[in-house]
Amino acid sequence: MAFAGFPFLTTILLSCVLGLLVILFLPEERTKLIKWVSLLFSAIPMVISLYLFFAYDTSRGGLQFVEKIPWVESLGIQYFNGADGFSLPMLALTGIVLFTGVLTMWELETRVKEYFALSFLLVTGVFGMFMSLDLFFIFVWYDVSVFPMYPLIGIWGSTRKEYGAMKLTLYLLAGSALILPAILYLFVSSGMNTFDLVALMEPGTFSPFVQKVAFLLFFIGFGILAGVWPFHTWSPVGHVAAPTSVSMLHAGVLMKVGAFGILRVAIFLCPLGWQHWAGLMAVLATVGIVYGAFVALAQSDLKYVIGYSSVSHMGIVGLGLATVTVEGLNGAVFQMFAHGVMTALLFSSVGYIYDKTHTKMIAELGGISRIMPVASGYFIIAALAGIGVPCLANFWAELIVFIASFKVYPVLCILAVFSLVISALFMLRVVQRTFYGEKNERFEHLADVSFGLGIPRMILASLILLLGLYPSLILDVVQAASVPFMEGLPR
Repeated sequence: MAFAGFPFLTTILLSCVLGLLVILFLPEERTKLIKWVSLLFSAIPMVISLYLFFAYDTSRGGLQFVEKIPWVESLGIQYFNGADGFSLPMLALTGIVLFTGVLTMWELETRVKEYFALSFLLVTGVFGMFMSLDLFFIFVWYDVSVFPMYPLIGIWGSTRKEYGAMKLTLYLLAGSALILPAILYLFVSSGMNTFDLVALMEPGTFSPFVQKVAFLLFFIGFGILAGVWPFHTWSPVGHVAAPTSVSMLHAGVLMKVGAFGILRVAIFLCPLGWQHWAGLMAVLATVGIVYGAFVALAQSDLKYVIGYSSVSHMGIVGLGLATVTVEGLNGAVFQMFAHGVMTALLFSSVGYIYDKTHTKMIAELGGISRIMPVASGYFIIAALAGIGVPCLANFWAELIVFIASFKVYPVLCILAVFSLVISALFMLRVVQRTFYGEKNERFEHLADVSFGLGIPRMILASLILLLGLYPSLILDVVQAASVPFMEGLPR
């Protein structure tokens, strides 16, 4: 047994599990109490994850806050958690999106108990995925994070919710069906009788052929959840069908589980496979960037615009990973965090507007800024971040990825940068038609977002601005992981 001081990472998991259990034991009719309990138990992992982010010793780097307990010793399975510069931003992102998501759904009145219980189950899997260093537990946490999406969308969703929930679940389980054989393939090929990811990273553990085969399985399996083209079609449908905070978790966090799985598992264990398939990764990422931007331009539903925009922006993550460079890894992880915050703010803002107007159609939402100026302002801040406006978080992430990709794939980089112009077109079109178009008289009586309901949007908007002004807050932490990893990479 090995614990480095207080078990912070386990405490994050236990706070989510305890929150789930407390909610299950509360009477269903005590909706206000359920919401306050949910808020309390969402604040705990957020505070701990932020503490770990700032407590991480970047000068030392490597894995910190390690927790290791043997579980099934005959199979080499351990409860093994740790955090580094790649996972800490993802843990902080999950905590922030969970907390703001609970606040965003404060007005929920339908089956409140089940909704928040399932939300805590989902984020337990997400937190576990970001901190686990045992392949067996990585697979378990991946599935735990996926399964609650079906009832969350199927019960509380809208706009073809049964179809969206089923399509999402089938696609993500198909990814799981590729991940498990790849894990077993590496387990058997290593001959080490262990699922310990750190032990399996030792140079020479896997032959080049094994790495190439396993990497492709991992890339497709995790890539489905990351929205990699052409396995992305579940994502926009799922975005549109999901209730507001589930859309926030879906786009803000769950898609990052897929991208992080590619980084943590595929790239860490199969670096030769990464270098072999990097060109294919770059092509698929670029197609996703351009495709998502053009399709978003043609949408008439606000959520579909954001959904296809997410496909485009997640392509930037893929392009960064495909460069096989320090800068590419830095930009990819930064983009994962910045995109998570931006999309959470977009969906939170759209959710409020939809709850009041009962429509997501762009043509029906004219002049909303003159009726709901505060709610509109939050959406516009996120939209500006999405098109890469300087001094907002996404600008730095995209800039770093494009600098790295231009050195390795200049033609693909130019195509990706061109898509930013298209992104600006569809986002500015949405802003103009929805918030500054001709006012719809039906909505004149609607109230703007209150200070209390605006708190989650304030938090997310402040983060976008803070990281736009001080990008080193993220970059210094990520750099502490990317530099030593790339230095130890076999060539």
